[in-house]
Amino acid sequence: MYTPKYTITTEILKNIGQVEAAREVIDNAPLVPALEIKFRDEARLRAVHYGTALEGNDLSLGEAKLILEREGETPHEALSEGIVGRERDVQEVINYRSVLEYIEGNGTQAEYSKEILMSIHRMVVDKLVPVEQAGNYRRVQVVLRNSVTGEVGFRPPLFTEVPYLMDDLFRYINSEYGRREHPVLRAGVVHYVIAAVHPFTEGNGRTARVFATLILHREGYDVRRFVALEEYFDRHAEDYFGALMEVSNQTVRLEDRDLTPWLLVFTKALAEELAKIKIKVRELSVDIKMKERAGKQVALSERQMKLVEYLNSNGEISMGEARKILSMVSEDTILREFKYLLSGGVVIKRGSTKAARYLLKK
Repeated sequence: MYTPKYTITTEILKNIGQVEAAREVIDNAPLVPALEIKFRDEARLRAVHYGTALEGNDLSLGEAKLILEREGETPHEALSEGIVGRERDVQEVINYRSVLEYIEGNGTQAEYSKEILMSIHRMVVDKLVPVEQAGNYRRVQVVLRNSVTGEVGFRPPLFTEVPYLMDDLFRYINSEYGRREHPVLRAGVVHYVIAAVHPFTEGNGRTARVFATLILHREGYDVRRFVALEEYFDRHAEDYFGALMEVSNQTVRLEDRDLTPWLLVFTKALAEELAKIKIKVRELSVDIKMKERAGKQVALSERQMKLVEYLNSNGEISMGEARKILSMVSEDTILREFKYLLSGGVVIKRGSTKAARYLLKK
């Protein structure tokens, strides 16, 4: 059985802590259904666009959006209606949409398997490779070259080794040992191994990213399906590909490689993406609650938001507790913030001295 080697560094631990904190906020945020659907649609669009852009797709975000909205169109039809690009680019976007829809509905099976991997790959490369290559391990040797210099950057394992290496990976992720590992690390390990083994003639990067997303989805870390790691990877492509290559060039034997540099990039990607989503969701959910309580829209500053978040979690707040939350401002400033929340009908005050406590208005 494959047993990945890596060290839980302070940075990786910090990233996972940030993931957990953001996940808690996002999963418990009260959002109206229309907003939740909007967030999921936006995440799917970003995943589709940036997931294909990483592999050289030239379509813009706007063009990808048009293709997703015109479900059922062929690449030829899309190109005849204003999309500028290659038929292949359009097909890649259509395929990525299909495979994301597939994993969203694949949340109940107990084990990860070769069959799921093959299904993902078939959808990723549909109409892009010969039929016999789709959903089948490669039967040729491949090398990865630098797109600028043409130099060989990495040699994946011999094709004869691919079935055994992939079986080893599935034994790991389905084992009791593997399931004890944090889901974010498991997803990162699987992403790396698929990319490094390069089991298919084409579509390995997309398959690796989708399979990692499947693990996050099944194990509760896709966070309401608002996450699109592909966007982070595309915006930080040098770090993304650099970490994969750094690990892959350590040694020939897969089981001897230290995945720490890659897992640092992977956990940072998820932490930063969730942090952005958390801010957006937090502002919307607090806004919804305030509107319900006050009967009108109440604009909140960052300091006021922090006070209301504390009230949402704890029920009430004292001046002493508020000073700890807003440690960089004076007591007079904090009192002004409370005065604004009182006048807006957001909170009520109990007591009239410095021992007063503030509660959310019900």
